[in-house]
Amino acid sequence: MDSIPQSVTTGNRRIAKNTMFLYMRMILIVLVSLYTARVVLRVLGESDYGTYNLVADAVLLFGFISTAMVQATQRFLNYSIGLKDDKLTNRIFCMSMNTYAILSVILIILAETVGLWFVNTKLNIPSERMVAANWCYQFAVVAFVITLLRISHTALLVAYERLSIHAYIGVLEAVEKLLVVYLISGTTYDKLILYALLYTLVPLINNLIIFIYNRCHFAVSEYHLIWDMGIFRKLFSFSSWSLLGSSANMLAQKGINILLNIFYGVTLNAAVSIANQVTTNVYAFISNFQVAFNPQIVKSYAVREIDRFNDLIFKTSKYSYFLLLILSLPVMFSMQQVLDIWLEEVPMYTAGFCQLMFGFLLIEALSAPMWMAVQATGDIKVYQILIALCVVLNFPLGYLVLCCGWSVYSVWIVRVLLNVVAFVTRCLYLKKRVSFPLRDYCREVISPVLLVTVVSLLIPIIINITVDQYWYHFFSIIVGTFVSTLIVVALLGMSNSERQMVRNLLLSKFVRNN
Repeated sequence: MDSIPQSVTTGNRRIAKNTMFLYMRMILIVLVSLYTARVVLRVLGESDYGTYNLVADAVLLFGFISTAMVQATQRFLNYSIGLKDDKLTNRIFCMSMNTYAILSVILIILAETVGLWFVNTKLNIPSERMVAANWCYQFAVVAFVITLLRISHTALLVAYERLSIHAYIGVLEAVEKLLVVYLISGTTYDKLILYALLYTLVPLINNLIIFIYNRCHFAVSEYHLIWDMGIFRKLFSFSSWSLLGSSANMLAQKGINILLNIFYGVTLNAAVSIANQVTTNVYAFISNFQVAFNPQIVKSYAVREIDRFNDLIFKTSKYSYFLLLILSLPVMFSMQQVLDIWLEEVPMYTAGFCQLMFGFLLIEALSAPMWMAVQATGDIKVYQILIALCVVLNFPLGYLVLCCGWSVYSVWIVRVLLNVVAFVTRCLYLKKRVSFPLRDYCREVISPVLLVTVVSLLIPIIINITVDQYWYHFFSIIVGTFVSTLIVVALLGMSNSERQMVRNLLLSKFVRNN
């Protein structure tokens, strides 16, 4: 049997080490996020809580531009570091900083003209809270710009796989948000305005810490006032097509929230915001797992290690789905009980939104390695056009079903179905673009995923039918579904070699050197 190359072993160890750091970070962040959401909802009330999240979403509508640049920056930094070209890495870093500075100015202009007009004339906000809503909007714009200027530095941390530092920053952010909750709970000032102000200070503090760390540890993070038209063209070409996909995603995600506001008001936005809190916190465990794999996928393509490239896609896709299934299935079948225990007052429709969002995210977990692989190639034009055509349909179809008087859940049912279409499109495109072994992917990933999903549903369904007592039902669903799904994944979803590999990866977290 051939021995595993040292580069592969080292890469696997680094993935395991980074994943463990990110998981420890997320455990704390999830606990803090769930607690702070509960307290903030109680302190602000459904109306103000919905108003804040609605106004923040209005600002984030401009984020499709920055999302495109994030993808470009991360991809080119990963690629240049994979080639071990420090000079090129520094020039990419400096050019990305220049681009974000220019982008910040453009976004401020858009936010203070089109955005301000939209908030004051189109959103369904109680008239007595319009002044507070405008303050929230201005603070959200400032926070967005601060976060935008941090992207290059965060991308550098991820590219160098210093995810332990990324984890520490996340822990600090969780502590800062706890402090914000404490301060707004005891104030006599307008709680909504103070909440928006303090949440603006959180990214500012974290920006300074990341800037200082990168400057002390990475020579390539030294900023020079340069203008490299060649790099700018590459960044612009890549990001311009990413912009198409980002704008479609932003329209689907934030546009649906605004549609629900126009049809049903800010109370329903509170339900959507709570559902986003739950699903985002659970999915964060999976996205962190994928972040640990992303640099390895790009670097393996950069040095043309195609077998490892495909293997990483297979493993990231399948394990991402299984991890999310294990975490989400118990919650999905006890969603109303979880919300009743967590919140003092649960906004109507929250449980249904959560369950549909989890369905959407399970498909997204399978899909994520696909777009990582496409980004690694650098040729994303056709891919972004195809996916944008699938995703952009969310807004008009969502508007159509609401106009027809269908259930408030219908917009998310549409989004789940369109995500299935987008996933199939990604698979077919990757097969054509990089000769991706789609038949092997279906056999080694899709087949076990479908089998595990069907079998895993049996236990919670049986418990729902046979158990009535509230607390016994709750604990039976949570514990029984979690344990049974874990067993099913291990027995039916993984081969003997994969089980051995996972065991080795978990053990490798104790290895201190890379």
